[in-house]
Amino acid sequence: MGTTDSTFDAAKFLTSSPNKPGVYCMLNEHGAVLYVGKAKNLKNRLASYFQKNISNNKTRALVAQISRIDITITHSETEALILENNLIKEHRPKYNVLFRDDKSYPYIFMSKHDFPRLSLYRGAKSAKGDYYGPYPNTSAARESLHLIQKLFRIRQCSDNFYQHRSRPCLQHQIKRCTAPCVSLISKEAYAEDIKLVKLFLQGKNLQITQTLIERMEACSEHFEYEKAAFYRDQIANIKKTQEKQYVTSKTKDMDVVAIATKENLICVQFLFFRAGQLLGNKSFFPKNPQEQTLAVVLQDFLSQYYLSPIHQQNLPKKIITNQKIENGSLLASVLQKQSERAVDIIQGYRGTHKKWVDMAVINANQSLSQALQAKSTLTKQFLQLKDILQLDTVPQRIECFDISHSSGEATTASCVVFGQDGAIKQDYRRFKISGIEKGDDYAAMHQVLTRRYTRLKTEEKKIPDIILIDGGKGQLTQGIKVLEELQLDEAFLLSIAKGEDRKPSLDRLFIVGSEDPISLEKDSLGLHLLQQVRDEAHRFAVTGHRARRDKARRVSTLEDIEGIGAKRRRLLLNQFGGLQGIKEASVDDLATISGISKNLAKKIYNALHAD
Repeated sequence: MGTTDSTFDAAKFLTSSPNKPGVYCMLNEHGAVLYVGKAKNLKNRLASYFQKNISNNKTRALVAQISRIDITITHSETEALILENNLIKEHRPKYNVLFRDDKSYPYIFMSKHDFPRLSLYRGAKSAKGDYYGPYPNTSAARESLHLIQKLFRIRQCSDNFYQHRSRPCLQHQIKRCTAPCVSLISKEAYAEDIKLVKLFLQGKNLQITQTLIERMEACSEHFEYEKAAFYRDQIANIKKTQEKQYVTSKTKDMDVVAIATKENLICVQFLFFRAGQLLGNKSFFPKNPQEQTLAVVLQDFLSQYYLSPIHQQNLPKKIITNQKIENGSLLASVLQKQSERAVDIIQGYRGTHKKWVDMAVINANQSLSQALQAKSTLTKQFLQLKDILQLDTVPQRIECFDISHSSGEATTASCVVFGQDGAIKQDYRRFKISGIEKGDDYAAMHQVLTRRYTRLKTEEKKIPDIILIDGGKGQLTQGIKVLEELQLDEAFLLSIAKGEDRKPSLDRLFIVGSEDPISLEKDSLGLHLLQQVRDEAHRFAVTGHRARRDKARRVSTLEDIEGIGAKRRRLLLNQFGGLQGIKEASVDDLATISGISKNLAKKIYNALHAD
């Protein structure tokens, strides 16, 4: 029911409003939904909007735009909660607190092969296998995958890559895989490792340790000391990992939720505990169009969040909040009915839960501080780059590569690193490229990427969020090959190519999986960031190449002169400031250098002026 008058008659409408539970939709004169709400008693709730003493400016602004109110009566408040959530998602009303995270959450997936593969997984659980999670973001899931690869050496390569191997890949060489692809491990032994991985993902670390101790002792009894040492080290690494990586809770599955505000910005912070382990945290920044209290904002946010089909698949047993919300018991009841499992919403906090809520509050305030600092130009560039590349999170680290040479001479590659504070110059690296055909930029790029990321993986160093290559589609192809060989899937790979006539405004981006390049607006902050990083990589490569080339030319010319050894070359170069200075020196000038006779000075002079 509703009213269609252009000037809304609230008094007349309220006389016919029912004292029953239901949902109401407030619409403007164009029929657009302004706000969706629910109520245990529709008449009482709607009457509260039309009181004369409303102090909230945004609520007054909402009421002033109302041209019609549609109501739907429901059997219960539970039905009203579900309908409200569906209507908010459908209409995205201007004055509702909106939850804008519709992405599926990542899982770790274990396939059902004879030699199962571990991988990151998103989407519907249609593939046959075991799913572990959900993780708050891809970074947390990948961190666990890397940890498992280090501790248990289970394969993570794609099936296509696995099926076409004739020799072990680099993962085996750096002790991250047992190479089942070439039968270096039996099916039975691999299955035993898989059992340990399952226990690890279920948080049963004591069982893992006990199993490994038994294996170690059995090997010692049979004088297999090398195997025993391997199990000993594995036990030590697992214990070390537990101490460094995991925060544990007696409650196996729970979400801890805290809401905080600073300078009109609101943050809802989640801590995700699964199998007793803290898998990570995630921040949300809902808008508060009606300037509601934090309790009301949290109430609306949690309803939308947990009633989403994505999150209902993996509801925790406990949801702990730092604010007391009005419909907490109602929401818990709805979630229990829809998921057919017990869900307990604990409002406020005491005892053992206090430390987790305090941690969530601290993280919420930290996220607020970081978000408020996003006003700087560089941070805005990173934020826009996240949107351009459709990343889950704002990138924290970019590494860019470029190749420089003179007709194939002294080929040098550069790697520059940028973070949200700008260039990280202590992490810059140059690479001398050798063993390739002169002028083969593709081979040079393949070599530098292989060397860089083999080392980072071996040394367990930070892998960048974005790998940027200076070049076009051919250079990007080399990057794809290297990352597949190294099984690096956490970094976003792209290349940037100069436009026509080398105009910066015509630069193009080549992205994995996209046939055609992407052109961005010339005033795009994200494009400016990529260009800045690319230009820095080019500068660093060129200066490195020139220094190496000039040194090689100097040294090779002097080395060809009989009687000039390393010591005399150094004396000449230091005295005359380089090869050009030596060329400009007379025979008499050259003869003033200690150890260089008149005859040797003539020989040097003639050799340098032979052209």
